[in-house]
Amino acid sequence: MTTYNTNLAAEFYVLSVLHRFGADANLTLGNKKSVDIVAVRSAGDAVTVDVKGLAGKTSWPVDNFRAGRKGHFLVLVCFLDRIGDPTVLPEVYVVPSSKVEAVTYHAPGGRKVIPLSRMRHAGIRFRNAWQQLL
Repeated sequence: MTTYNTNLAAEFYVLSVLHRFGADANLTLGNKKSVDIVAVRSAGDAVTVDVKGLAGKTSWPVDNFRAGRKGHFLVLVCFLDRIGDPTVLPEVYVVPSSKVEAVTYHAPGGRKVIPLSRMRHAGIRFRNAWQQLL
């Protein structure tokens, strides 16, 4: 198999980890959505998650991400150029919506991206920060 769907792989990876922690989490369906996963913490308390997957080691595009929403998170999943090898764990960053702008790079031409290199330095506190979702 030579083709893959990076975003679906990333969404299901995040969903799997949340279930491993015992979370009540569900994948949302739809073509144009800004929420990929909803996780219920307790009655009346839920968080929403937007998942971005990266097969390589460059940057996640975040042009369509709406920052600043309370209870909303961006989970960045990087498969480190090894998406086809299920023995390699992806690098994951769990970023509260209010902190996304601080790690976003505004590229010439108007693109907004979050470089992996930036997350490894300025965003290191978000690496594997799953507890924020629980």
